[in-house]
Formats: sequence, C-alpha cells, structure tokens
Amino acid sequence: MDAKITDSSSKEISLTITKSDIGTLYIVQHELLKEPGVEFAGVIMKHPLTKEYWMRVNTSKGSPLKEIEKATKTAIEYANELKKLVNSKIKGA
Repeated sequence: MDAKITDSSSKEISLTITKSDIGTLYIVQHELLKEPGVEFAGVIMKHPLTKEYWMRVNTSKGSPLKEIEKATKTAIEYANELKKLVNSKIKGA
C-alpha cells in the first residue's frame, strides 16, 4: 500500500492510496468511525481500473493522522487474532 497526503490541516487530512484493496480501507474506516474524536471518515474508489482510492478524515479533537495510525494498528491486531484462530481450527481439524 502506498499513501500520499494530498491535503492536510489540524483537523482534516486527505490521502491518495494505491496498491491496496478497498476492503482493507473499509476496515480502517470502520475503526476510525468508532473513535469519539472522529467526525467523518470516508473512502472512495477514484476509478476501478486505476485502483486509486481517496480517504478523508475529519476530527473534532486530536490529529487526523494519529487517528488513522491508531485505527490501522487496531485493524492489524484484529487480523492477527483472526489468523491465529483460523490456524488453530485448521490444525485441530
């Protein structure tokens, strides 16, 4: 995944993301929207053939970039837990 900041202020950040999957970005968006300081988190596909996505995050308090980092870490932790669970079930079968 490659991400580039296209616009940034103290309460809003816009990113252009390539080499990713929209499903992954939806998971990060879901985690962002759980945070009380996040007012908006949106992801769109610019065009299906280019696989370029845009993400925008608005916060009422705190840094939007830090909120993205926190949401991403949480999503990775959940994915690792799921991987361990699936692997344990496969080995036990």
